[in-house]
Parts: sequence; C-alpha cells; structure tokens
Amino acid sequence: MSTRSWKEIKDEVYGIKGTSRRDALEREFESFEIGLLLKKAREDKHLTQEQLAELVDKKRTYISRIENDGSNMTLKTLFEIVEKGLGGKVKISIQI
Repeated sequence: MSTRSWKEIKDEVYGIKGTSRRDALEREFESFEIGLLLKKAREDKHLTQEQLAELVDKKRTYISRIENDGSNMTLKTLFEIVEKGLGGKVKISIQI
C-alpha cells in the first residue's frame, strides 16, 4: 500500500488547482481558517462570544457562526470584530 500526500488526494478528489471544484475547496478552507483565527484572538483576549458580540453590536450566535465558518462575513464585519471588538488590525494580502 502506497502512502499518498494530502495534495495528491485533493488533486484526485477535487481536481488540480485552477479547477472550479478545487478553487471552491480552497476558498472554503480559507474561510474556515479566518474563523479559527478570530476564535483564537478572542480567547487570547479572554473574551466570551457574548462579550465580543456586545462590543461589535452583534448577537452571540452570529459570532459563533463566524468562528465555525467565516464564509458569510463581510469585510466590514471582519474589520469591526478585529478592530473594535479585539483591538487589533486586519492585514489582507492578495497573491497573483
């Protein structure tokens, strides 16, 4: 039995980079990662979801959804959560 890398499995199941299915997978992963980063930042600030929600005038359930899947969050909301709620700065990069 041969061992395959995660990249090989993704290529086989979702197609190579540049195909629509693979690109959708990559975007979903990036959204998930943003949610994890926000959760870690909130926990590092010793805030509950409820406390963060109050700081940015959102519901706790909305903060929970973002932490579990950041895909439906607007950039405006991202900036509000990071800057107003967590006291941080957002840094976005674009790769071409």
